[in-house]
Amino acid sequence: MTVSRQWQQRVGSQRDWIWRGWQTRYTYLRSPGFDRQGESPVASSPLILLHGFGASIGHWRNNLADLAQHHTVYALDMLGFGASQKAPAQYNVSLWVEQVYEFWKTFINEPVVLVGNSIGSLVCLAAAEAHPEMVRGIVMLSLPDPSVREEAIPAWLRPIVTTVEGIVASPALLKTIFYFVRRPSIVRRWAGIAYANPTAVTEELVEILAGPAQDRGSAQAFCAILKAMASSKFGPSVKKVLQNLKIPMLLIWGREDRMIPPGLARQFGQHNTGLQVVELENAGHCLHDECPEQVNKMILEWLNEQCAGAPVSPSVSTSSAIFSP
Repeated sequence: MTVSRQWQQRVGSQRDWIWRGWQTRYTYLRSPGFDRQGESPVASSPLILLHGFGASIGHWRNNLADLAQHHTVYALDMLGFGASQKAPAQYNVSLWVEQVYEFWKTFINEPVVLVGNSIGSLVCLAAAEAHPEMVRGIVMLSLPDPSVREEAIPAWLRPIVTTVEGIVASPALLKTIFYFVRRPSIVRRWAGIAYANPTAVTEELVEILAGPAQDRGSAQAFCAILKAMASSKFGPSVKKVLQNLKIPMLLIWGREDRMIPPGLARQFGQHNTGLQVVELENAGHCLHDECPEQVNKMILEWLNEQCAGAPVSPSVSTSSAIFSP
């Protein structure tokens, strides 16, 4: 695979930050309207972008510049992913929430809008519940719910499933799987499942997804994260958290998502009247990368409504409805 660094030129000013003794990577782009004396425009909340499983800052390369036209934008490689350290940590959503919170306290310390894809969306939701002073609103691009798996398995069958998962999640087997799936050819196939549009699966994307898997400690981190994801303690119940939040929320879901059923979007919309749900045609699990122009426009228009104090519609919308006057 030919290695190109052109995408790194589109993701802003990358920096390293030491969090709890671990090296972590972040980037930022200042809004053109940013006051150099330290004050941002009143109506433009900063944004923090959080990637999904196996992704990184580079996955936002087609979003950062557009969003930064009106907002100062930060993106963070969550611990264990991207250029952040593949640390021997107890991985779960709570760990990443604390990483995001301490990053916010260190560099921003004013209310922000969190934007996440997949697991990043779950971290956004959990962070809004755990640290309400940090979060002004959240934008979620597809949203996994750890409790759905538990609900789908009958109580009598759960001990058997747990036993089987324990065998499958053995370190030796997971490492063998990891060394296989990190190959660029296999990464391309997996991306082909996550993306509805095959032309979006480029060499650049494969490089972004496959590169971090070559880092020191990546196999151990992969095993720890996968094992954690199979646990009911990995993250909170989305439905329960939604019921407690009273902030503006936007959920955008690709109708061709083959990783998480799009039908969940409407279910989530029933648990909070402040959640606006948008279904995007011809888009898969990574819709911000497949159709960045559409997604960027949706996010910016929604942010503009929130900054202007406009109410959020409680109804489930289509992708065209969000552009309605």
